Amino acid sequence: MDPGMDPGAIPTLPRGVRLHRDRVRDQWVLLAPERAVTLDPIAHAILSEIDGTRSFAEITETLATRYAAPREQITADAAGFLQALQARRFLDLAT
Repeated sequence: MDPGMDPGAIPTLPRGVRLHRDRVRDQWVLLAPERAVTLDPIAHAILSEIDGTRSFAEITETLATRYAAPREQITADAAGFLQALQARRFLDLAT
């Protein structure tokens, strides 16, 4: 597991940040006040699992099972993505 991502951390979207389906462009975006990030299918799959109650380890286990992918690869990819969002204040991590 990525040493920077605690498996027990609970990712949450901060107040004012939400997933949104942009119907005009037919794509998912992550919206925040005066900012937006276009999401690819992998990013959307990861963010769709964030419910504010499940840990990072639980989320990555669900994704690995759903997509029949190696857990280590899912964990590494998800950790990098979520840490980048956290650095840009699109994501909070509770421990």
